[in-house]
Amino acid sequence: MKNITVIGSGTMGNGIAHTFAQCGYLVNLVDVNEVALQKAIATITKNLDRQVQKGIISEEAKAATLKNISIGTDLTKMAANADLVVEAASENTDIKFKLFKQLDEICPPSTILASNTSSISITQIAAVTKRADKVIGMHFMNPVPVMKLVEVIRGYSTSDEVCDLIMDTSKKLNKVPVEVNDFPGFVANKILMPMINEAIISLNEGVAGVEEIDTVMKLGMAHPMGPLQLADFIGLDVCLNILRVLQDGFGNPKYAPSPLLVNMVTAGHLGVKSGQGFYDYSGGSKDLVLADRFRKKINATL
Repeated sequence: MKNITVIGSGTMGNGIAHTFAQCGYLVNLVDVNEVALQKAIATITKNLDRQVQKGIISEEAKAATLKNISIGTDLTKMAANADLVVEAASENTDIKFKLFKQLDEICPPSTILASNTSSISITQIAAVTKRADKVIGMHFMNPVPVMKLVEVIRGYSTSDEVCDLIMDTSKKLNKVPVEVNDFPGFVANKILMPMINEAIISLNEGVAGVEEIDTVMKLGMAHPMGPLQLADFIGLDVCLNILRVLQDGFGNPKYAPSPLLVNMVTAGHLGVKSGQGFYDYSGGSKDLVLADRFRKKINATL
């Protein structure tokens, strides 16, 4: 495989494009929004600059990586000759089903179609195509250029050949692939999201404040980031969508999202991407500042 098409230029999409391009693959990065594509290239450039400053790569490697990336909004043109397509669009079943139907018509029969979904069934995605044996999950972790893990998810009909090829490709990206079966949330989010949800429930019940909950998990459980900060980083809307997939998929009330999470997403407080979640990021600083509503709530209890 040499020609890779990545669909979606957001946080995950630009990270996936960066990673493939840095490893010598030719990447077509596709989005419906030209402004989003330009922002993605700026982000990739900034991240490459950081790698140069740390001595991880050379200026020549940076230039070669950027040269390997082409951007565009025409899905038909950008995916027509792909050996592998990695979809990194919104975590929404309707959007993914529509995209995979289109890709099945656009791409050559040999093209492997992968989804970076963090929770949606690969078997269901494959069912809208005529190549279910060539549909697979490649769930990268954020930030993609840094994190080593790739969850490789086999759908019901994914062939051994395709699974082996994606495992091998992941290794060529200097990642550690782990093969998992097609269950809601797979491994990472089946375990992670209930923990994040429980942290939000604990906050809502007044067990402890935002910083206290995060500090306990960082210092007591050796987590590099507290669950509430991590939720902000992932995106509270993404957390909510995954919990709903888990709840629907397993039919178990233990996955029911906290009302506080639902209310925050409804209000548009999505975490880092919106400038405010459990912490306030509106100042553009990486320093964690408690969001006003939680500060007021804590002050009211003193």
